[in-house]
Amino acid sequence: MPPETVAPPSRLSNALAKDRIGALGISLSIASSVAPLTVVAGVVMTALAVTAQPGISIGLLTVGVVLLIFAVGYLAMARRITNAGAFYAYAAQSLGRPVAVGVALVALVTYNCFQVASYGGVGAIGAPMFSHWFGIEVQWWLLGLLCWLIVGVLGIFDIGISEKVLAVLVIGETVAVLVYAIAIATTPGFAFSLSPLAVDNLWGPGAGALIAIGFTAFAGLEQAAAYAEEARDARRNVSVATYATISVVGTIYVFAATVIYSAAGSDVFVRAGEEGPDLFFNLAAGQLGTWSTDLGYALFLTSLLAAMIAFHNLVSRYMFSLGREGVLPRVFGRTAAGAPRNASLAQSALGLLVITVYAAAGWDPLVQLFFWGGTSGGFGVLLLVAITSISVIVYFTRHPHGETLWRRRIAPGIAMPILLLLVYLTTSNLPVLYGVDGWSGPAWLVPTVYLLVFCLGLGWGVTLRRTRPEVYGGIGLGPASAVAAGTAHTTTDEAGREALEVTR
Repeated sequence: MPPETVAPPSRLSNALAKDRIGALGISLSIASSVAPLTVVAGVVMTALAVTAQPGISIGLLTVGVVLLIFAVGYLAMARRITNAGAFYAYAAQSLGRPVAVGVALVALVTYNCFQVASYGGVGAIGAPMFSHWFGIEVQWWLLGLLCWLIVGVLGIFDIGISEKVLAVLVIGETVAVLVYAIAIATTPGFAFSLSPLAVDNLWGPGAGALIAIGFTAFAGLEQAAAYAEEARDARRNVSVATYATISVVGTIYVFAATVIYSAAGSDVFVRAGEEGPDLFFNLAAGQLGTWSTDLGYALFLTSLLAAMIAFHNLVSRYMFSLGREGVLPRVFGRTAAGAPRNASLAQSALGLLVITVYAAAGWDPLVQLFFWGGTSGGFGVLLLVAITSISVIVYFTRHPHGETLWRRRIAPGIAMPILLLLVYLTTSNLPVLYGVDGWSGPAWLVPTVYLLVFCLGLGWGVTLRRTRPEVYGGIGLGPASAVAAGTAHTTTDEAGREALEVTR
């Protein structure tokens, strides 16, 4: 008899690489997605120009504090439920699987908004800078494609490679924000203004728009739990990374925004509209010299690149999680060398499509892609965090053991009503946020799209329950999913018992 042939092991799997990223790497991923220099030089200026409200600092501070309270219950769930699609998994085990599928699709739209918006920003802002630096006229979409290629290549490799790239980019831009802000604050004649920190800004006209912009500044909160499957000592490092990043980055935001408002004085709203990111760099140039403006713009572009990498990785892991469980086509739930390669390639295809469509149609990459996409993503993050705050309360009502009263009741009970109020304020201020007259253009389109996407996911979840119960039973279970584990014959009840064991 011929010897038995043993097939070589497959290089594909449905598991992410383990023990590849620590607290610092997770923090860098979160910080990259919020892109400190992009927020300070871009988002803060946009907020001042569009809302004409002085309260950007108190808005950022409020969002940071609310997120720290929210993180208490959120991280308690993260210690019990390990899944690359964090918000989605939490909804599955508290609000029901159909709701979870709706949340997952909203998350994909939200993070894709940030991802594709960055291509418009790097192209629109980088093209004139290339002309200034090198005397070369470059179309915005060429720069967008260059960044698209870099992000796409990094996305198909192990997360450790992206971590190293992000470390260089994020540390550089964060140091730059501090240096520039301190330079402005030490300019002769500078005096701090308390107007940006006045609490009454939170209930004045346009307050909801400030809150939405604040959530844009903290867009990468979910990244910590999304990397739990790949983290070393996940129970500790995910919490450390989340609290540290929100605290440090939030403090930098509030300081820099207050310094900018104080230095520009009564002309701040007009100057923010006319100069854009130039305002931050121009204010610092008096102390640092004109060279600092060119350096600032170079770091601004690398800040956008870091955000692209971070959001690309986050979206890829969300798609991987849904594919592994059979909610999306299973091809997205396969990894190669520990990376969600198929999901990453799909994300790259979407980015290429957006760049191509905008270039062919001649649409404005700065306003209609970068600004609209980023603000829409910020609104989506607020919706996701608010839904997750409800998930936390429901989950710990059903599973009260193993956590302190503060983690399972008090902190979530404080965070949820505040977040729901912020959703109301932001939704009512969408025309101000987008700078449009009344409920026109993106002011009505964006919330409508989110609602339709959520309903589509809800309907798909119900359909799976009726037509594919083995898939439905594995929704939100992550590594313990019956489908992901290849045990297709496991019953829904068995899958549920496995999930309960995982969460204990």
